[in-house]
Amino acid sequence: MVRLGLGKELREAREQGRSGKRLEALRAWFRAQDPSEHLEKVFKLAGLKYAVMTNIPFDPQEAKHWFQAPGEAPKFISSRLKPALRVDPLFAGNWAGVGAALRLASYEETLEGCYKYIKDWVRRMKPVYLMASTPAGFTYKKGKKRDANGNATPSANDLIEAVVMRVAREDKLPIAIKVGALRGANPALKSGGDSVEVADLSFIRELCTAYPTVKLLVTVLSTVNQHELCVLSRKFGNLHIYGCWWFCNNPSIIDQTTRMRLEMLGTAFTCQHSDARVLDQLVYKWRHSRDVVARVLADQYRKLLSSEWELCESDVEKDVGLLFGGSYEAFMQK
Repeated sequence: MVRLGLGKELREAREQGRSGKRLEALRAWFRAQDPSEHLEKVFKLAGLKYAVMTNIPFDPQEAKHWFQAPGEAPKFISSRLKPALRVDPLFAGNWAGVGAALRLASYEETLEGCYKYIKDWVRRMKPVYLMASTPAGFTYKKGKKRDANGNATPSANDLIEAVVMRVAREDKLPIAIKVGALRGANPALKSGGDSVEVADLSFIRELCTAYPTVKLLVTVLSTVNQHELCVLSRKFGNLHIYGCWWFCNNPSIIDQTTRMRLEMLGTAFTCQHSDARVLDQLVYKWRHSRDVVARVLADQYRKLLSSEWELCESDVEKDVGLLFGGSYEAFMQK
């Protein structure tokens, strides 16, 4: 990060680390930065046009910021950042959490009340898409579950069908789904104890089949699931693969995953996505991703040239543009 030009002061802060004051110096440097200017600097260093955020209406601390000006996005949001509406509790079937949010916002604690709640957030936030990470062992099945008192409560399936898919169809919103995280595998590590599972992707097939007009953007955390996801993407025009998420953000895994996707999908996928919990992560993540993808493409072009295929600079520019956002934007517009 320092070598890429984030400032003389930050380099000095790094040097102070040798005397045991590194963390304090780094925090002081970041506190001194103007947020808007720093964001713009990071985006330029990372070579990005924009990023899509993940915004959670079920979190009161975050939700309150969207009420600064009725009908308008909060003033602090840069044009570099586009909103996405997270609906994780609906995919998890967490009716207790959903009900609490509905009560707090004075909505009926019913499926219809939840639908109205999400619809109002779509109008308020104007998201690029809906988004969710699926819980461990997620399946898509019909039926209701019972609470501790034996009363019927909406299941994840009920919430997906009566709220998520209904809103997606009515507002023509794609749904981005992240699959394969195993939360709290080691509780002793708290938020750092999450792991990975090989997921059952049959629900992706079922959603693509049942809702052919709803576009799904999907990424998976396990390398074991990558091949099946590629096959599904070949079979369903409403499915788009994106990124090398989290534990798949290792250069060796980016390499093998990108090679497989190119062989099976051509350029009809998005090779990487930001997935940054801290803004500055954008700088190193996109730098190493570009390096890996460049090597993969070079190997593919060598094969084409050895078969006497004529390759032009414009062909390379087109392919790179598609892999780094062009295919995604075309998929979103179709």
